[in-house]
Amino acid sequence: MHLDSSQQLFDRAKELIPGGVSSPVRAISPFPFYTSRAAGPYLWDADGNQFIDYCLAYGPMILGHRHPAIIQAAREQMEKGWLYGTPSLLEVEAAARISRLYPSMEMLRFVSSGTEATMAAIRVARGFSGRDKIIKIEGGFHGAHDSVLIKAGSGAATLGTPDSGGVPADTAKNTLQVPYNDLAALEAVLAAYPEQIAALIMEPVLGNIGPVLPEKGYLEGVRRITKEQDVLLIFDEVITGFRLALGGAQELYGIKPDLTTLGKIIGGGFPIGVFGGRRDILEQVSPRGGVYQAGTFNGSPVPLACGMATLDIMEKERVLEKLEASGKEMRRALQDILKDLDLPYSVVGIASMFKVFFGMEPHNYVQALRCDKAGYLDFFWRMMRSGVFLTPSQFETDFISAAHGSDVIQTTLEAFASCLKS
Repeated sequence: MHLDSSQQLFDRAKELIPGGVSSPVRAISPFPFYTSRAAGPYLWDADGNQFIDYCLAYGPMILGHRHPAIIQAAREQMEKGWLYGTPSLLEVEAAARISRLYPSMEMLRFVSSGTEATMAAIRVARGFSGRDKIIKIEGGFHGAHDSVLIKAGSGAATLGTPDSGGVPADTAKNTLQVPYNDLAALEAVLAAYPEQIAALIMEPVLGNIGPVLPEKGYLEGVRRITKEQDVLLIFDEVITGFRLALGGAQELYGIKPDLTTLGKIIGGGFPIGVFGGRRDILEQVSPRGGVYQAGTFNGSPVPLACGMATLDIMEKERVLEKLEASGKEMRRALQDILKDLDLPYSVVGIASMFKVFFGMEPHNYVQALRCDKAGYLDFFWRMMRSGVFLTPSQFETDFISAAHGSDVIQTTLEAFASCLKS
């Protein structure tokens, strides 16, 4: 595998773009490969190397790359116009469809990214409750805004500390953290700050460190405790939405949050975010209420058209049922490989999400950190040389798309077996 062109591009990019990349997760050591095109389950880089893609843009490409229905939807909408600065019929139709799939989202608003969606949801929760503090889960990721860029492991009942330069300490102190799968810690922090906490924001399945799955009864306990303490529950379903079920993790687990954030899949591969929830809460959003939120690209028609086309395909072709089968096949085969090689690693996943942890199966962020990160990076590059692109961090989920047929998965499993053995 030659990466000469990618290395040259990276050397040039470092002079123009901080770190040579437009998002830190793309900063693969020692340098990233630069994609030239994509189709179906494949990426091709600037040197002509072909890779089976299990990163899938970190989740949005559930149908694979360049699905003809999405291309057609984008083309048809572009003929009508791609930005209006006014409300549109498509906006209303998309909102109605999402609300049907997510009954907890009685009202919703479109924004341009998952980061914007979580930022707005937290602001709305604070405005509605009149409280400043929030709780997040250690290791949970909710975008790159000040309220959630807080160091993990700071303790359940301590004030948060910034995890980034430029985040004011006065902002960080209003974000508390608790471990995932730990109801006692949640109860403790609520008891330590009575009537001060506006909301708990959480990924129902931790997608950015694994995935890490909820233990039996955990999500039900979170919902019960937050209701008892009059704390709003925000489900960040930017990753799990439309993937675990059409109605997301809340449909799969039968939990009704107060607020929900969506993104990724619902844009069909174009930038989008959504926040919504109970009617009485969303009526506090401007221009109806006093919580301000605005954006030039809110409700942009091309992402909505492509998102609607994605849902059409997913419903008509029963995509999630097929992906569920593919995910089970992948995880079962990976477990067999680890057993045959007598490796003390673990396979974790749900639906079309999966990960090989270089260690025991984690149930929270601290346990995930014990995995062999350096060993995983070496393994990542072995898989790359075998033509398989996994997410480059031990703490990111791998995804299967509808374009990953059984032959592609079999090729992938052969690469896993060879690279794990080596």
